[in-house]
Amino acid sequence: MNTLILEIGIAVCLVAAVGLISNKLRVSVIPFFILIGMVLGEHAPDLGIIDLQFKESMPFLDFMGRLGVLFLLFYLGLEFSVGRLIKSGKSIVTGGTIYVCINFITGLLVGWMMGMPFAEIMVICGIMTSSSTVIVAKVLTDLRRTANPETEIIMGMIMFDDLFIAMHISFLSGLVLSGGGSVWSVIGTCLLALGFILLFLVLGRKMVPAIDKLLQVKSSEIFILIIFALLFITAGFSETIHVAEAIGALMAGLVLADSKYIKRIEHMVLPYKDFFGAMFFFSFGLSIDPMSLGGAVMWASIAAALTILGNLASGYFATRISSMKKHAIFDIGFTLSARGEFSIIMANIGKAGGLNPIIQSFVVVYVLILSIVAPLLTKESRNFWKLTFGRNEKDKGKPISFPKRLDDLEKRLD
Repeated sequence: MNTLILEIGIAVCLVAAVGLISNKLRVSVIPFFILIGMVLGEHAPDLGIIDLQFKESMPFLDFMGRLGVLFLLFYLGLEFSVGRLIKSGKSIVTGGTIYVCINFITGLLVGWMMGMPFAEIMVICGIMTSSSTVIVAKVLTDLRRTANPETEIIMGMIMFDDLFIAMHISFLSGLVLSGGGSVWSVIGTCLLALGFILLFLVLGRKMVPAIDKLLQVKSSEIFILIIFALLFITAGFSETIHVAEAIGALMAGLVLADSKYIKRIEHMVLPYKDFFGAMFFFSFGLSIDPMSLGGAVMWASIAAALTILGNLASGYFATRISSMKKHAIFDIGFTLSARGEFSIIMANIGKAGGLNPIIQSFVVVYVLILSIVAPLLTKESRNFWKLTFGRNEKDKGKPISFPKRLDDLEKRLD
């Protein structure tokens, strides 16, 4: 019996249902997408025509998840700008560097304590350093903190972390996906990935005027076809030269970020990013055996605790550098502790490279903990400050300008 379309419909219906539940509860939707996938799949009961094991549609759901990665990285490229990072000031660059270094070091520590080989440790470092842009932005808008002075610091550090994500994915693609065992082959593939990024940025940005001429069409159909052609050809080409396809998607976004049609591109791509992004988390959940998580619970819990403590340290240095009020330490630290989409992407690179399967179990528990706990801690950050340091403590701080694009971000998330 051909039930492919029915199974896809059931999967989308279930994802939409848990999405509605998460919105009612006003919590991050990411853990709900993962959990609904984990309880289904091969462990679900066989109900005949309603196949919750998704036997026929599993390859297609996996492909939708793969598209989700491309759209997430493509949209990240559209949002990212080196110029914006430079204009954000020395305090954000310095704070972002401290944030990345602290989290990377905690990743090294956890990987060493787990007794992992070098490649696995580097993947764990990427998992623990990659904050969730989706969750952070959603928390800031839900709590109506987009106009708070510490928000620019948070978004600036997120931008800096995005830069790290791009560099680390290129490094992991050489280390894990090269297929070679020698140090020189790994270095060669890493250099190839970095060379691809630099060359594509230089040549791609010179092609922006020509791309804008192609995009100078009223037809939405032709417009989105041109965008998708650039996205998939770039991602596909990067894969053929043994550079992660996610890097290609990111590069396509970075090039189009300079287009004069950037607002129209973001508006048209956003629904695809949201839909395929949701299917990415769902398909990731389907690939996880809940019975395999037991061995990772302790390490993931330790990693989550270290992440929160490390990000509080990052918040402390960020407030000192920018001369902000001291209560912003908890606001910044708890907000940046959220982990989600990019941690899973890092883990999937490890899976594609045939690394230790415990990394998949580790990232599931780690993301579930922080995607739930971090927003709750952020909501109560001021109360934590009052309980810890008293209600009447006064401190001085300099006001910081409100980031221009947060208005657009809030409108898109409403």
